[in-house]
Amino acid sequence: MIYRKRKNPELGRISPEEFKESEKAPLILVLDDVRSLNNVGSIFRTADAFRVQKIYLCGITPRPPHKDIHKTALGATESVHWEYVEDVVELVKRLKDDGVRVISVEQAEASVSLDALALSPHQTFALVFGHEVKGVKQEVVSMSHLVVEIPQFGTKHSLNIAVSVGIVLWECFSHLKPEGLD
Repeated sequence: MIYRKRKNPELGRISPEEFKESEKAPLILVLDDVRSLNNVGSIFRTADAFRVQKIYLCGITPRPPHKDIHKTALGATESVHWEYVEDVVELVKRLKDDGVRVISVEQAEASVSLDALALSPHQTFALVFGHEVKGVKQEVVSMSHLVVEIPQFGTKHSLNIAVSVGIVLWECFSHLKPEGLD
């Protein structure tokens, strides 16, 4: 087998306008008190890759436009729908009232291992990610329908938030991707 890298025009990517009109995965990201501009930009780019419905930026999480977000987002702030909501607790209440299943991604008692997660394709899920050091607020963890934990087998106790978002989104997207995206 001979492998040849494909050139960008061969990748069949859609435009930001087509993205906005396209069917999305039933996934929402909630970023609460995420400090790093580069992490936020990277998360926007990952959200674009997996056709996330929306990103909520809460608390001290930086918002576009900003050159450091733009540097890692590579234009995804123009395709992915986002909104700033100051109070994450009020947002979670609102999402739950709207019938969205809230999943905190955190190391917690009684959490479900990501590899055992089962998702209904007829439900919308909000994935909550918290502060790089402190994680998801306990009040939000307590309000969640479910807490999911990424299995880890090394010496460190955590992953970079942008890496965590990528891992969790891939797992969720593989169960929930819109038809025709094979």
